[in-house]
Amino acid sequence: MHPKSIACHAALEDLAQFDTVIDARSESEFLIDHLPGAVNCPVLTDAERARIGTLHRQESPFEARRAGAALVAVNIARYLGTCFPERPRTWSSLVYCWRGGERSASFAHVLGRIGWRVQQLEGGYRAFRRFVVDALAVLPNRLRYRVLCGATGSGKSRLLRHLERAGAQVLDLEFLAAHRGSVLGDLPGCSQPSQKQFETRLWWVLSHLDPARPVFVESESRKVGNCQLPSALLDAMRQSDCVNLELSVPHRIQLLRDEYRHYEDCPDRLSGQLDCLTALHGAATVARWKALVQSASWDALVGCLLAEHYDPVYHRSIQTNYWRVGAAARVSLSSADEVDFEQAARELAREE
Repeated sequence: MHPKSIACHAALEDLAQFDTVIDARSESEFLIDHLPGAVNCPVLTDAERARIGTLHRQESPFEARRAGAALVAVNIARYLGTCFPERPRTWSSLVYCWRGGERSASFAHVLGRIGWRVQQLEGGYRAFRRFVVDALAVLPNRLRYRVLCGATGSGKSRLLRHLERAGAQVLDLEFLAAHRGSVLGDLPGCSQPSQKQFETRLWWVLSHLDPARPVFVESESRKVGNCQLPSALLDAMRQSDCVNLELSVPHRIQLLRDEYRHYEDCPDRLSGQLDCLTALHGAATVARWKALVQSASWDALVGCLLAEHYDPVYHRSIQTNYWRVGAAARVSLSSADEVDFEQAARELAREE
């Protein structure tokens, strides 16, 4: 008896219909990308798949299937006792693998025979991936954006966080990409998602936004760290109305030191990152910046980086890429204090 299957679009219209989404692929496949909220229960681990593949090549497909079936049975039994103990009769699940084949079918068969409501995703992850790619070519154009512009350190990300707290709709691309979007934008202790996982996160957020309300988003370049924005989203952002944040240089230095404090705690790491700018500014300039790092002259360093690198790059880029920045509404902040950003966010949110 084959497990009941469900088309990808039908499953994704309401993932909440399932109590649990089970990814039956290996741990490395799951790490690259997976359905939102899925739990990883590999019916064959990476090491086991390699072993079965070798058996298939060196002995026979039959011997590989026999050995693989034994491993699958052991693994599914373990998950029943560890991942899904004492689930009620009404528990429901969606199970998928790479193409909706044997791995997810085996898992779904066992769950169904127990008596739980289980469905197998038609086409597996591959169908889901096609769905996401197609959606990201369409979804961005259904929304109306207000793009937060402003020189580095003017507080765009900080304002975006306060806008969300004020009830506005926001699309926080740097949060989704786990990166602040510059050469110094790595987040300590946090690796970036794969491109596929970034796109899945982006699709998930976009699909839950209300087209009747504006979406606040920070002006970004094509890449946020190693994650690249879909062309449809970037094009839509670049044609949208802008809001220009203005903050004095001393307050920008204060804000940047607050948000990049981890570099002051690890000056050698900062010096290593500055090496990435040698091709743009030359060895002598980078050496001068590194000397400021070694002497812990943080205000002077940030001021130099703004004046000599970030501000020129920003002004060239913003005029070229965001067509309506010349007509942007202005938000002038008197300080880098959270209370000023909170007030600005409330005022912008009321303009919806």
